[in-house]
Amino acid sequence: MRLSVRVTPNASADRIEDLTHDADGRPSLKVRVRAVPEKGKANVAVEALLAKALGLPKSAVKVVTGQASRTKGVDIETENGSAAARQIEEWMGDG
Repeated sequence: MRLSVRVTPNASADRIEDLTHDADGRPSLKVRVRAVPEKGKANVAVEALLAKALGLPKSAVKVVTGQASRTKGVDIETENGSAAARQIEEWMGDG
């Protein structure tokens, strides 16, 4: 499952906020991380935050696009109908 994420690094706390839309109207999940956007630290923090929130191992969440951008594509290994998939659908407004 691919999830679009809009990341704000250097935040006061790691947290998942709400749904936003880009200029083309595509939905993205807003995420804030304390990590700095240097040497992939913010990407690792995003992966860890999403994995924890979804109850998945860190290895199941991977930033695959936008490594140097605030908008990232994140692949999440989950089964359709699983608790993690339902949570993603809820975040994206599909649940």
